[in-house]
Amino acid sequence: MTILGIESSCDETSAAVMRDGALRSNVVSSQYFHAEHGGVVPELASRAHLTAILPIVREALGEAAVTVQELDAVAATQGPGLIGSLLVGLNLGKALAVGLGIPFLPVNHIEAHLFSTFLQDPHPSFPFLALAVSGGHTLLVRIDDVGAYTLLGGTIDDAAGEAFDKVGKMLGLGFPGGPAIDRLAVEGNPDALAFPRPLLDSGDDRFSFSGLKTSVLYHLRGRARNGVLELHANEIADICASFQRAVVDVLAGKLLRAAHREGIRDIAVVGGVSANRELQLRLRHEAEQRGLRVFIPDLLLSTDNAAMVARLAALKLERHAHGTLDAPAFARLGTTLFSTDNVGR
Repeated sequence: MTILGIESSCDETSAAVMRDGALRSNVVSSQYFHAEHGGVVPELASRAHLTAILPIVREALGEAAVTVQELDAVAATQGPGLIGSLLVGLNLGKALAVGLGIPFLPVNHIEAHLFSTFLQDPHPSFPFLALAVSGGHTLLVRIDDVGAYTLLGGTIDDAAGEAFDKVGKMLGLGFPGGPAIDRLAVEGNPDALAFPRPLLDSGDDRFSFSGLKTSVLYHLRGRARNGVLELHANEIADICASFQRAVVDVLAGKLLRAAHREGIRDIAVVGGVSANRELQLRLRHEAEQRGLRVFIPDLLLSTDNAAMVARLAALKLERHAHGTLDAPAFARLGTTLFSTDNVGR
């Protein structure tokens, strides 16, 4: 079976081709111009997708040496994400499917991230726990099979990725903030500043990073003199290291406790923040000590990409899923992925 996946939920246009379970191509085009605005501008993002989507699809098909007539199904991200961006990929996917007379599978963006580790071998075995740290989402999910998910907990305010971006902006590091903070943290002292670890010992699986972000803001205000903030390079590195350590303590601590409580051996960390080096090192070390297996996708597969869309579509088709054209775009996660019976414990 040959599947074309399309991803256009935010600021990355991507297309991928999967044939008989093997990834044949994964073309990603990032919209770097958003950095000059300090964040993603929805209208500019959707216009950029319109310009890029057809060349990206053609490139993915060419790289895979596949013609559109050889496609057996098309899948595209339905949401959550920016509505204007989603509509570009979603409508192209539907049009291709109708024109070719093949099934169209709408894919949940977060659900696709949950299975991004299935693009590599080895991958987790069911059941496994997944920590999704992607953009505005920080979720801890128990996965018993494709389509069988229990949301153990999520963020009640800022997600981890949002906190990285906002702290990065405070420090003048540009957008996105995560990679810059990760890079500078290596040069800093993670014990230099005692930032809080919100909800670390709350006894549940909820996350909160708004207070941590505010603590960084108050620290910077305290360093200002006559309204002017001047920081030496070593001070910025210490702030980055201390902030990052606090985030990693919370993410790793919550995930590992949940794995112990659920009696699950395999854990996955997915989404853009999964590329954070300190988080990866901490989890790999702790997993070795506790007899757990940790799975983290490669960098290109951790950010938004169409390969994970195609992979999830393939998994669903293997389980006899049916295509549908009745698939509107949606901006928020809501309850589209987790039924009310599968939220919390």
